[in-house]
Amino acid sequence: MGRAKIAVIGGSGLERLFEGGEKVRVGTPYGVPPQITIKEIHGKKVAFLPRHGVTHSIPPHKVNYRANLWALREVGAERIISTNAVGAINERYKPGDFLVPSDLIDFTKSRPQTFYEEGKVVHVDCSQLYCPELREIILGSGGKVGAKIFDGGVLACTEGPRFETPAEIKMMKILGCDAVGMTGAPEAFLAKELGACYAPLCLVSNMAAGIQQRLTAVEVVKAAEKALPLMKAILEEAIREAREERSCKCAKALEGAEM
Repeated sequence: MGRAKIAVIGGSGLERLFEGGEKVRVGTPYGVPPQITIKEIHGKKVAFLPRHGVTHSIPPHKVNYRANLWALREVGAERIISTNAVGAINERYKPGDFLVPSDLIDFTKSRPQTFYEEGKVVHVDCSQLYCPELREIILGSGGKVGAKIFDGGVLACTEGPRFETPAEIKMMKILGCDAVGMTGAPEAFLAKELGACYAPLCLVSNMAAGIQQRLTAVEVVKAAEKALPLMKAILEEAIREAREERSCKCAKALEGAEM
């Protein structure tokens, strides 16, 4: 099995970027995640994990986030770019724009949040949830390929699979949220516990509930398909720009965290 220091977690369509790669199955203490593809891109081995399964059959609240992150660690991933489709709460954003959030509010209800459920108590520091170095790489890459990409903003993560109500979106706006999705948590927290660099690349696929007339899954899929070439271009450029050695503090996330 090839070792890949960079990983991409994504949805339908992105697998085309990894066509011809090595297919691997990784067992974990938390179950078997979707098949991972490892391919050399710009001289670097990169792992791709389809979050919702190869046929997009796993809804967001049923994704085995712990198995996914553990498997990426097993194949060597130190940097993880997570792609997500989100709804815009901040009306500066429009469908087709990209966003690299700077923080997260977790509204999920039933997802395991940690690898440390027994044996020891660990309180990982999330004051800088996303890797600053990886965020800068993604933002710079978006600019180079001509994407309209926003720096910063608070991402809300809901349980799904239903879309949010207008009242929920109003609440999130009052709390300072700029966009909302269904897959940002606990993925980011688990990556932090593993000492991985993690940053999200969000595609604005729609305006959130109450801002536009009606939301449909078809609308989200169409927006994602339209933006796919630009998403792939950002990822390829980010992979090209990512250095072999990390200069951030993500690898030391567990220092002082154990009780």
